[in-house]
Amino acid sequence: MDTSKLKKFAPEARRALMSQVASKLKAVLAEASAARRENPQAVKELQGQIAEHGEKQVIEQVAYTWFNRFSALRFMDVNGYNSLGIITPAEGQTRPEILAEAVAGHIDEEIPAVIRQQVAALLDGRAPSRDPQAEAYRLLLVAICNQWHRAMPFMFEKIADYTELLMPEDLLSADGVLSRMRDVMTTEACQDVEIIGWLYQFYISEKKDQVFEGLKKNQKITAENIPAATQLFTPHWIVRYLVENSVGRLWLLNGRDRNWSSRWTITSPPRNRRRISCASGNPRRSRFVIRPAGRGTC
Repeated sequence: MDTSKLKKFAPEARRALMSQVASKLKAVLAEASAARRENPQAVKELQGQIAEHGEKQVIEQVAYTWFNRFSALRFMDVNGYNSLGIITPAEGQTRPEILAEAVAGHIDEEIPAVIRQQVAALLDGRAPSRDPQAEAYRLLLVAICNQWHRAMPFMFEKIADYTELLMPEDLLSADGVLSRMRDVMTTEACQDVEIIGWLYQFYISEKKDQVFEGLKKNQKITAENIPAATQLFTPHWIVRYLVENSVGRLWLLNGRDRNWSSRWTITSPPRNRRRISCASGNPRRSRFVIRPAGRGTC
């Protein structure tokens, strides 16, 4: 996979999303904001998060949450996991397919009825809005993310109310983050699931550099910065190397089915066949050792 475009895009997207989230945060916390009137509990939760973690960390976390979901949804669009394009327009169109269908009066029945009603009211002019299509699209995005939460809670955590409040505004413009994401997450690139891992690594690259630059100045790594410093994407070939030469090698040493190894590409069978046996009969105190063949097995 050619990762050069991803390497350029992801840090730019991070900066753009953080800037948009910061602007949204300022608007939401304004004394006379609509959010304070319409979603007081979400605003209270947001203020609590800021008090606990700091404004910068909240902005960072929300920006990444949306980047993560946008990239996952684009990958799922391309590979046919979504019945309608959530990030992706239908052929010959410019708006995401789910929005174009909603404008035409077709809203997925699996979306909660209250959301369908709100979207319809925005799109037919019954609900006042400065940008009804953008607002309707944000409602649809949140609904879809919460749908996927049931099937993949590890990927689509339930979106907190304050995270929804801080969703970036510029999602439908021709030069916005989603448009540029479609340009780099092409159909061909999305045939390889590793694209998600590379996007993550490039997304945090600038923060990782900042963390290590701080270390040179004797600045300790704080808890919120540990992921940027330690969580790097591991390509598939490295994962295979580690598994085949650890668990796989122990499998062969124990005299197990050698036909499995014919599918391995980064290891070779051991020269001397040996087996794994338990050094203790007590399962709670057992430790595993390598012993020559013929000495018994667990």
